[in-house]
Amino acid sequence: MLGTLASFCLMAIGARELSDHLDTLQILFFRSVIGLIVISLIILCSRKVHLFRSDRVPLHSLRNLFHFAGQYGWFLGIGLLPLAEVFALEFTVPFWTLLVASIFLKEQLTQRKVLSIILGIMGVLIIVKPGIEIVSYASWIVLGSAMFYAFSHTATKSLSTSEDPMTILFMMCLIQLPIGFFLSIDVWQNPINAQWFWLVVIGLTALTAHYCMTKAMQHAEVSVVVVIDFMRLPLIALVGVALYSESFEIGIVFGAALMLVGNLLNFISPKKLITNSQG
Repeated sequence: MLGTLASFCLMAIGARELSDHLDTLQILFFRSVIGLIVISLIILCSRKVHLFRSDRVPLHSLRNLFHFAGQYGWFLGIGLLPLAEVFALEFTVPFWTLLVASIFLKEQLTQRKVLSIILGIMGVLIIVKPGIEIVSYASWIVLGSAMFYAFSHTATKSLSTSEDPMTILFMMCLIQLPIGFFLSIDVWQNPINAQWFWLVVIGLTALTAHYCMTKAMQHAEVSVVVVIDFMRLPLIALVGVALYSESFEIGIVFGAALMLVGNLLNFISPKKLITNSQG
């Protein structure tokens, strides 16, 4: 999950740098091209050609339709809103993920999970402030992307029970590449100079983010993984301050603290708490 956090932050920086120069659909197309090349080379070099195949293509296709829609809204929001606000609105994902996972994966909604999510959302509200305008056009786009991400995360969890992470990444790039190409034809512009660098950054971090996320889901329930992902918010807030002169407020510290407490609830069992108190 540490790899996931770093990858998504770098991807956000790349998206912000390209937002005024290339259309979002074209960025997503190049992300898939670069990802497909890299992941194919890795599979070929490892001589594990069986990773190119899957018996669950329908679920891969469904997952990537949801993921493409979610990614489109996320990239679009990066260029329209402050970075911290985009990530904060995106963190409504746990609400939707808990519901979807409980319905389709039969995951149990424990009191500890619900409490950790509540603390995380409280942290988000402290950072973005209750009075912030979240009904704007851009905000609705990001909220919509969060709903699509929830379905994508749940499908990834299901696929991770039988599919290698490399296969999931390969299918992601393979399926999303033609979607991005055909949708970007009307807005096509040839990338120049530093734009190529940021496209490569986005393409590579898209792979590392999803590889790390998939590996994490193999060791924990999807709801737990998404809760850890809350830590992206204070990280990206600091990035916004350092690189884009976005305002820094003490609320970020308190919000991050609540998120940390919520995360710890998923890793410290009641037995450990009792043992520590007795010691």
